[in-house]
Amino acid sequence: MTKPPSGGGGSGVKNTSGRGARDLRVRVKTAKGRKLSSTLWLERQLNDPYVIRAKKEGYRGRAAFKILELDDKFRFLVPGARVVDLGCAPGGWCQVAVARVNALGEKSGKRVGTVLGVDLQEVAAIAGAELHQLDFLEDGADEKVKTWLGGRADVVMSDMAAAASGNQQVDHLRIITLCEHAAYFAFDVLELGGTFVAKVLAGGAEQGLMTVLKKNFEKVVNMKPPSSRKDSSEKFVVATGFRGKRHEEGQAEEAED
Repeated sequence: MTKPPSGGGGSGVKNTSGRGARDLRVRVKTAKGRKLSSTLWLERQLNDPYVIRAKKEGYRGRAAFKILELDDKFRFLVPGARVVDLGCAPGGWCQVAVARVNALGEKSGKRVGTVLGVDLQEVAAIAGAELHQLDFLEDGADEKVKTWLGGRADVVMSDMAAAASGNQQVDHLRIITLCEHAAYFAFDVLELGGTFVAKVLAGGAEQGLMTVLKKNFEKVVNMKPPSSRKDSSEKFVVATGFRGKRHEEGQAEEAED
């Protein structure tokens, strides 16, 4: 067994790997000036198997595995698909999409897809993805996205979450509102038959969102992927078979390029 690093008072990280399998976790001491909650978060990150895998496999965050697992089940990131990733920072979902839709053309004989990521902040370049700094809620954002895509999208996906307030109910309402905005944006840019994927938090208010989605898509399901932390209330809604934006009276508006 490799001997763990000795001494060193700089990082505050302690590896107890010499004490047996049950003690292989990295322990983090609470440094002066650091909150206990920050220490616990750091310790969880250092010991999270998905964080470790993300680093090894070159993903920008553990969230990449969530979209991988969702796509493994529902198969919406197919070669040739045009994908919009809302709130794409830091870029893990874009990385997955690039590979799966063949945006780099590396899969011989397969159609080449397009991945378009938008975010309020600037995102470091990702090979195969076109990234734009854009507020998708601003007037005309949908038209900009369709122009950049050269048409409508086959997939609109969102892993966005509003800034946490510390109040569980407030946070739930904020993320549902954000998800609703993302859904209505998807109605404006999706091709008929397209897919919408978004993160929500369980808490009751999501039922209104589900009702709206069921009017506009053939199938709507919820899933909590294995990589989503067990203590998290997050789940993902996957809506497939876009019918076209439907008005209150139930009529569908045909998609036009």
